[in-house]
Amino acid sequence: MTRFAAQIIFLIGVFGWGAIRFPHEVKNKRKNRISESQVDGRERLLLIVSLFGLGLLPMAYCLVPGRFVFLAFADYGFFPAQAWLGAAVFAGALALFLATHRQLGRNWSQTLELREGHTLVTHGVYRLVRHPMYSAFFLWGLAQALLLQNWIAGPAGLLGFGLLYAFRVGREEAMMRAAFGEAYAAYEARTRRIVPFLH
Repeated sequence: MTRFAAQIIFLIGVFGWGAIRFPHEVKNKRKNRISESQVDGRERLLLIVSLFGLGLLPMAYCLVPGRFVFLAFADYGFFPAQAWLGAAVFAGALALFLATHRQLGRNWSQTLELREGHTLVTHGVYRLVRHPMYSAFFLWGLAQALLLQNWIAGPAGLLGFGLLYAFRVGREEAMMRAAFGEAYAAYEARTRRIVPFLH
């Protein structure tokens, strides 16, 4: 494993992420109407911050010839074992991401929205945690930090998505409580947010 190979693996992972997400996005926009939306300026800003940390900055780091001068100084010695671990983590993130999309089906939304006929999904990976898609994004962030051995491009994903998670998850759960009442309260009581048995 080389630094260049690790960057290629990261880019392949990002492409795989899009290959999973894009068909669901197209299908849901075409077939499933939104019944409730809490998308506001803060939500849009958080999405931009997350996209910058998980996508734009690391992709620029990998794709721009010679990389950005302001990022090259933040490279540190390359450790192949760390990159191999990052590749394995990214594979796990993609598998979890695919499972969440399949299990959510028509209930999936990219942001704080409920669809017409929205149902509470508690099977599959949702049996273990309430927000496995967030778990998958955190795994992406961890894989990015392991693959892109740069003090800025590497941790940017964990920071960007971490901010979105911190400021969104409470609002999302309040929306679900309002929509599903006691059923969601019971679900909250028996599951953790993103890490089984821990958080």
